[in-house]
Amino acid sequence: MYLDTMGHMTSSSAPRPVIITGMSGGGLSSAANVFEDKGYFVSENLPPQLGLELMDMAMAADSPVEKLAVVTDVRARIFRGSLIDFIEQARERGYNPFILFLEARDEVLIKRFDSVRRTHPLQGDNPLHVGIARERAELARVRETADVIIDTSNLSIHDLRRAIEASVSDLGSENQHVTLESFGFKHGSPRDADLIFDVRFLPNPYWIEELREFRGVDRPVSDYVLSRPGADEFIDGVVDLLSSMMGGYKHEGKDFVTVGIGCTGGHHRSVAVSEEIGRRLRARGEVDVAVMHRDLKRH
Repeated sequence: MYLDTMGHMTSSSAPRPVIITGMSGGGLSSAANVFEDKGYFVSENLPPQLGLELMDMAMAADSPVEKLAVVTDVRARIFRGSLIDFIEQARERGYNPFILFLEARDEVLIKRFDSVRRTHPLQGDNPLHVGIARERAELARVRETADVIIDTSNLSIHDLRRAIEASVSDLGSENQHVTLESFGFKHGSPRDADLIFDVRFLPNPYWIEELREFRGVDRPVSDYVLSRPGADEFIDGVVDLLSSMMGGYKHEGKDFVTVGIGCTGGHHRSVAVSEEIGRRLRARGEVDVAVMHRDLKRH
């Protein structure tokens, strides 16, 4: 680590400050709790300018804060400076903030607002869906600049914690990061995935009675799935494809890539294949890898 002329930490080994943002009702407060549990100093609902000042203080050489997370959303629009300005100014100062963007489908957001009997901050005298549409439009540029986007529509509080921990497991690393997310197509495709692969071409262990109650993380199912014709070639192909793409992603400034691996229910084939792809990617040592199973415990 070294210091710039203003006394701020500027080396790539300095911990990246985190900006947690996204749709109202998308799970920002829950995400803040996860980072707090991971030892971050978390500040919520700061206006953009104050968020930047806090980042200045936290990144100073004599700061008692080692890891900082700032939570801000569309409500900050009433203050001077936009959220995208905040992000761009932080980058100009060399802080390289990690942007985590949380969202959910409209119908899920409506249900969440209705359940707590709250109005949307941009709703005004209009129906709730109008406020949500306005917010999506206002946050479009922020979403585009995010390092990681998590769709919380199908996630419980515990699932969200696992998704965040998988996506940001090692922010201090200089390597690119690949998150492999198994899922079941019957529960919907993950909207936050950069790439999606369908492994329903492999035989389904569900129809084998002695394997039905096991899952893809269990040896009997894993051995069965990975030994099917075409499985090994497919996994090698995905690993080679990802390795060939990461350089391009790096050139475009994308260090975090989410890959969805889907089967019917998200219990067997997608889980086993995701675990094996993760194992082979780690063995190459080119990227940091995390594996999560979205629908493993769903019925």
